Amino acid sequence: MKYSERCFVLLLVLCFASLILESCYSGYSLVGVKGEAVPVTSVYDDHPDERALAILCPYKQKIDSIMSPVIGYSSATLTVERPESSLSNLIADILRESAAEVKKETIDIAVMNMGGIRNALPEGKITYGTIYEIAPFENSLCILTMDGDVLIELFSQIAMVHGEGLSGAQLTITEDGRLCNATIGGCPIKSEKTYTVATIDYLAEGNDRMTAFRKAKSKEYFKELLLRDLLLRYVMKCNEESRAVKAGKEGRIQIKDNSL
Repeated sequence: MKYSERCFVLLLVLCFASLILESCYSGYSLVGVKGEAVPVTSVYDDHPDERALAILCPYKQKIDSIMSPVIGYSSATLTVERPESSLSNLIADILRESAAEVKKETIDIAVMNMGGIRNALPEGKITYGTIYEIAPFENSLCILTMDGDVLIELFSQIAMVHGEGLSGAQLTITEDGRLCNATIGGCPIKSEKTYTVATIDYLAEGNDRMTAFRKAKSKEYFKELLLRDLLLRYVMKCNEESRAVKAGKEGRIQIKDNSL
């Protein structure tokens, strides 16, 4: 077909499409869009879509074969809550210990945001799927150096949200979110001293209201060390040593009694 003939055919197609659109015109126009949350509850389990289940079945079988193997055990249910919780303490400890292994030196503190911990760790069997539910994001280890005065700023930001996961430091905060006191390893923080901090890359960029991280003197990213993998490794190590995963509250972040 010649170029002129192709142009003519294309023109006819466009004209025909225009006529169809005009004939479908209803006279209505969009004036607004409204959205709302749809709770995903057991009602969908009670009345499943059989056709959807048939489509998902082969994929579910493969995922289950990967996620269901048991890799360890928990002695109790570990939860997430402010100002301090068993699971946030555990994850912060794992970050700090992992960073120490990488650097071959002591890491002063570790910080993990509560919002990045997406599920509790149930008592009993721990599977791959359990860990993926707790840490579904591709967050990786980051090690920073920060001056003492910047750490105080960071701890003030943690106080403002009434607590985050913390290892190696102790904070006293007020009920209205002010920092009263902060120590590292039981010692007062020296403004001129440089401290090492382990966290995840997401927080290292100053996200989740922890903007003090942007003032770090140095940052080292370890993209190959995902938080999820560090948790998996820790659980497997506990299992190899025939011990259950344990963690608790230790008074790392305390609320000051205003009546005192």
